[in-house]
Amino acid sequence: MAGPAFRAAAVRVRTPATSANLGPGFDAFGLALGLYDDVVVRVAESGLHIDIAGEGADTLPRTEDHLLVRALRTAFDVLGGQPRGLEVVCANRIPHGRGLGSSSAAICAGITAARAVTIGGAERLDDAALLELATEIEGHPDNAAACLLGGFTLAWTDRGAARAVRMEPAAGVVPVVFVPATPLLTETARGLLPRTVPHADAAANAGRAALLVEALTRRPELLFAATEDRLHQEYRAPAMRDSAALVSRLRQDGVPAVISGAGPTVLALAEEGTADKVARLAGEGWAANRLSLDATGTCVLPLAGQGAVPAAGSRAAG
Repeated sequence: MAGPAFRAAAVRVRTPATSANLGPGFDAFGLALGLYDDVVVRVAESGLHIDIAGEGADTLPRTEDHLLVRALRTAFDVLGGQPRGLEVVCANRIPHGRGLGSSSAAICAGITAARAVTIGGAERLDDAALLELATEIEGHPDNAAACLLGGFTLAWTDRGAARAVRMEPAAGVVPVVFVPATPLLTETARGLLPRTVPHADAAANAGRAALLVEALTRRPELLFAATEDRLHQEYRAPAMRDSAALVSRLRQDGVPAVISGAGPTVLALAEEGTADKVARLAGEGWAANRLSLDATGTCVLPLAGQGAVPAAGSRAAG
């Protein structure tokens, strides 16, 4: 069987930051945020050339070990074959190692760009397969689903296959992120989780997670109660004491605050009228950013100046 043909033109892919868990929705919920990485990929005659600007410019490899390149290569294998060469330009704005989905953004950018530069790529790798591939590389679907689909997502696996549904967040919900200077490896945070938890804690989280769907999509006034967690944040607190303390202080002030993903970033779900005030509550040592909610997810942006094309066109994947 002949290998795939590739487009001569470069493609530009934009991927949003994401926040997973959102308190009680451990490894299930994700929220797409208005902070973006941009990647331009072009098939070349030979070799691999990588330029990186912004986050990770001084630390990320410019070799096949780069996560985005590994995602590209994995997707090209699924699509039927590797191009002779690649040119990759990254403009990174999502902080690394802070619980804002930078790894998922790189993975989703890589597999989406591979599909976009492959003629007939969308037929060979549809939206459901795109999510499954991102999950296979990442290890779990929560960030990947939100990154690909945008909005508020619920992701799960069924017989080993990744599935997700997208929901529309309620108007007026404003995410505020508090990013510390020091990163935290996801593996470190996961290593602190116990093998079992008390039944009462599991039951409480199930109720809060169900409530969070209602709160985030229709009744934001319930967000404070809906973001209570007993499954992971307390266990991970020793690895991010300042983040845990900030969550506690914000919640004492009535702010729905959680650890973003595996941390150490803190996410607050504020209201339009109070978001600026909430952003000032952390004090020194935190980069507080009021963000928008991303509604589109991963997009292909042709360099010719045409409009954005969502990478995953459906509201559900799987």
